Amino acid sequence: MKGGAGKGLSVWSILSILILAAFGIFVLYPLVLVLYKSFVDPFSGGVTWDYFARFFTKRFYWETMVNSLCVTVCATLLSAALGLPMAYLMRSVKIRGSSFLNILIVISYLSPPFIGAYAWIQLLGRNGVITQLVNSTFGLSFDGVYGFAGILLVFTLQSFPLVYIYVSGALKNMDNSLNEAAESLGCGRIGRIRRIIVPLVMPTLLASSLLVFMRVFADFGTPMLIGEGYKTMPVLVYTQFMGEVGGDDGFAAAICVIMIGLTLAMFFAQRILARRSTYAMTALKPMSAERAAGLRNIVAHGFAYLVTGLAILPQVVVIYTSFLRSNGGQVFTGGYALQSYEATLFAKDNDAVLNTYLLGILSIAVVVVIGVLVAYLSMRKRNAVNNALDTITMFPFIIPGSVLGIAFLFAFNSPPIVISGTMLIMIIAFSVRRMPYTVRSSAAALGQISPSIEEAAVSLGASEMTTFARVTVPMMLPGVCAGAIMSWVTIISELSSSIILYTNANQTLTVSIYTEVIRGNYGNASAYATILTVTSILSLLLFYKVTGRRDISI
Repeated sequence: MKGGAGKGLSVWSILSILILAAFGIFVLYPLVLVLYKSFVDPFSGGVTWDYFARFFTKRFYWETMVNSLCVTVCATLLSAALGLPMAYLMRSVKIRGSSFLNILIVISYLSPPFIGAYAWIQLLGRNGVITQLVNSTFGLSFDGVYGFAGILLVFTLQSFPLVYIYVSGALKNMDNSLNEAAESLGCGRIGRIRRIIVPLVMPTLLASSLLVFMRVFADFGTPMLIGEGYKTMPVLVYTQFMGEVGGDDGFAAAICVIMIGLTLAMFFAQRILARRSTYAMTALKPMSAERAAGLRNIVAHGFAYLVTGLAILPQVVVIYTSFLRSNGGQVFTGGYALQSYEATLFAKDNDAVLNTYLLGILSIAVVVVIGVLVAYLSMRKRNAVNNALDTITMFPFIIPGSVLGIAFLFAFNSPPIVISGTMLIMIIAFSVRRMPYTVRSSAAALGQISPSIEEAAVSLGASEMTTFARVTVPMMLPGVCAGAIMSWVTIISELSSSIILYTNANQTLTVSIYTEVIRGNYGNASAYATILTVTSILSLLLFYKVTGRRDISI
């Protein structure tokens, strides 16, 4: 390597070793400790399979795995079935207000799923507005949407925007001349979609479906709030680890290992399927939206408005209920007031909003700095160490948030490193969780920069570090900033790891929303959720400003 530190190790080599050591401490060590605890008896110190035997022999436990897989697979399939036609419709048909609809769809995705669960409880719960209306109008005894149906409803409407965003990007880059050629040969619209469109976007559809699968499988808040008797693995591992009568660390660790195994299997399955349907294409003639007529135009507009309306409805409900007058935050008494905001924003010793912003800013700073360095090292300084670093940074992609939180408490709750209960452990957890996405987005931005530009700077006398700081980073900055803004939104919306790692001193907005809903303080929960939603909207507007675009496509 050049441009280094004299005859010894170069600066880049030292950076590689330091970053690799950091990931070894904060990624590999906690995961190895989880694996160790799952197989070792804490009393005898010997190897045991008892924890896994307990899980797979007792129906109460293994049924949670079946429940998780059922709701995750169904939500993923429904999200794909909704996101794909929605993306094709918005790209192929001129829809009035399509730019505004696109923004609403993205906003619905940026909010945490458990906020959707809370909103749908307000609408379709036992005492929900729609539930009472239906029961009084038709004389029914509908008991609300809970369990499997409720979880599936929330996850589908909250996850399909991810498929929509990805597939929209793929359709934007698709050469429409293939579609036109098929039409000229007599292939009908349905036939062209089935034989041309779907095969070409299949790799993107599989990639987005994998992200939906990972997100749904790892989600803790939604099944905890609306699942009732329908237990899933994140809920099970949380209750086993945080049990009121003392958690069972070994059994919780075994559940964590099983969860990682399932997500790992899904990850490799997606990779294998994606390799079988990979296409390279240049959009010489991109797809453009055309004006539809007659019934097709009515159906297209109706479908687009209905789907978007259902997706954004939870955010509307949350914002509306935050301004309703309530009795101590629990029962809405009619009329409007700001008491929910007075009880949250101006409450004594309530730093949830400040903690959320501070944790988010510090975490995203760490993510951007390390993510850019890892992307540069893995692409411009290829060697065994940097290849290992690139691989290790992807590990958190398959680790559910609750598993990461438990792993961190296993690793950093006793010497030699004790940071449990501090803000630092949450910053590290958030950074680790978002690192794979930031590394990949930074690598994509770097891939668009020709190495010859950096070589020209070096040939003019600049060192490699100077070239990196004054040439490479500024050119990567727009793409990195755009990715950082979106990562910031996901960090402040994190619940699965926060609910395990937080203390009263560093409680975040998501934890506050969850605890208020559990207590029945729906007014306070709505106020917190509105603050989080407004923050996400402002972040989205900033993203549009930075990128100069009016849509998000990947």
